[in-house]
Amino acid sequence: MNISKNEEKINAQVIAVFPDKVKIIVEDLENFKIAEESLKVGSYLKIADNENAVLIAIIENFQISVGEGVQNYIIEAFPLGVLRNGKFERGGDSLAIPPKEVVPATIEDIKKIYEAPIHDHESFCFSKLASNKEVSVPVNGNNFFNKHIAIVGSTGSGKSHTLAKIIQKATSEKNGDFSLNNSHIIIFDIHSEYKTAFPNANYIDISNLILPYWMLNSEELEEFFLDTEANDHNQRNIFKEAIIADRKEKFLGSEQDKQKIHLDSPILFDINAVLDFAKFKNTEQIDTGEFYASGEKKGQPKYNQGSLHGKLTNFINRLENKINDKRLDFFLGENSKKITFEETLQSLLGFTPKKESNITIIDLSGVPFEILSITVSLISRLVFEYGYIYKKLRCLKNPNEKINNDAPILLVYEEAHKYVPNSDLMKYRSSKMSIERIAKEGRKYGVTLLLSSQRPSEISETIFAQCNNFIAMRLTNPLDQAYVKKLLPDSLGSLIDKMTSFKQGEALLVGESIIIPSIVQIEPCTIAPSSNDIPYWELWKNQWKNINLSEIKAEWHK
Repeated sequence: MNISKNEEKINAQVIAVFPDKVKIIVEDLENFKIAEESLKVGSYLKIADNENAVLIAIIENFQISVGEGVQNYIIEAFPLGVLRNGKFERGGDSLAIPPKEVVPATIEDIKKIYEAPIHDHESFCFSKLASNKEVSVPVNGNNFFNKHIAIVGSTGSGKSHTLAKIIQKATSEKNGDFSLNNSHIIIFDIHSEYKTAFPNANYIDISNLILPYWMLNSEELEEFFLDTEANDHNQRNIFKEAIIADRKEKFLGSEQDKQKIHLDSPILFDINAVLDFAKFKNTEQIDTGEFYASGEKKGQPKYNQGSLHGKLTNFINRLENKINDKRLDFFLGENSKKITFEETLQSLLGFTPKKESNITIIDLSGVPFEILSITVSLISRLVFEYGYIYKKLRCLKNPNEKINNDAPILLVYEEAHKYVPNSDLMKYRSSKMSIERIAKEGRKYGVTLLLSSQRPSEISETIFAQCNNFIAMRLTNPLDQAYVKKLLPDSLGSLIDKMTSFKQGEALLVGESIIIPSIVQIEPCTIAPSSNDIPYWELWKNQWKNINLSEIKAEWHK
């Protein structure tokens, strides 16, 4: 290492070396800096040893040592890696003892850390170093997107802007002159935030969402139509029997294939036929083969009540309420019986004939909360099974195929704790099963997850633990802080502790895609998502506004 004459005058020495810490004594802290950067917690240092290598460390804290009228400064720094021949190598356990000199790292030194290890064609950049905005912090785009991602942060930390920035950047990068690149992203937008950020997206909300209820699997069907908490075997058996019977009746294939139809078969059935069957069983009278010998009914056949007579009333009422609920037309209306499997996938994946798009936004704000998890479950499962079958077909055509899905998909779950909570409640069973399956197996089939949440401690740990890339923004809740710390590497040292004091847009970026864990500033969005923050104080100061309650009532009662 070449140290300038000015740097040689700085009296800074390493006094202790630990596996995860370097302790440095400095006599004059004011002179121990360079013009490019003020020295502070988070600043970078370079430490020369007796080999042709320079250890890069990040300052964790300062201490003052006073003795015999001399005031010295003790710096504790966390070793990040070694600059050797202009290339950065992660890990700081190769520091020779005793090290020679300590000086602040230059901008060029810091840039070498982040830029050199990643090839240009793999580089994906959406942030800069928080301590120095001149340094871009790229990630390996392949390792970022082909692993699961988690973005966590309290309200106001910049979580939505970060998500929007990542997707905007991903959909704008191209290797050639064409309008759409080959990215495929589905956003589950629970608060109707992202339409403004992606004006060209394939936008689906409650007004044009069509999901075929007959594609629900057995768990989803039971969760949607049955009172799962009641554990009523009668309703469950009748429900299953009616669906299978109606599917077989409508099936046009061979008799052999007809006999294979079961509750999970994705074949059309009419929910009204299920209701009629339940009503029949609830009022069933069985002919005994005998006749009345006397009285008013003399000569008339005798009937006994069926085994389920009067026992299905609650089930029938529940089913009728579902069918007649206009809010559920996207699931149970006539269009849901007509839409094909191909049309459903086209809509979800952005392959609609009139408007192809990289991004599909599924606005869930109008979906009744009681079926939110089922809606997410069905869509997630369909996308996963699409990926599975697409891989299967590609491998059949070419058994030596290395890239088994040439159109991979990213599923973005905004406020993921709403539908995959860390809970054993039956109403979340189907969505947890679908998304946990993607978390465990999706990467093999070209389907990955991006979870975004302000309450990471409430997300299914099975799903969260599968994430390999984390963007941890400001977290104020102690439970959430502890939960995130538990899942992140122990080697991060005090970097994790800084999450409580992050500014808006600052984040701890850590994972397999980045050379070293870093505190970054997320770059501004091209177009920001719409804010849900209502300016109470400004609005309250305005003139009194009258509200049309009749209009609200009319919409409410639709």
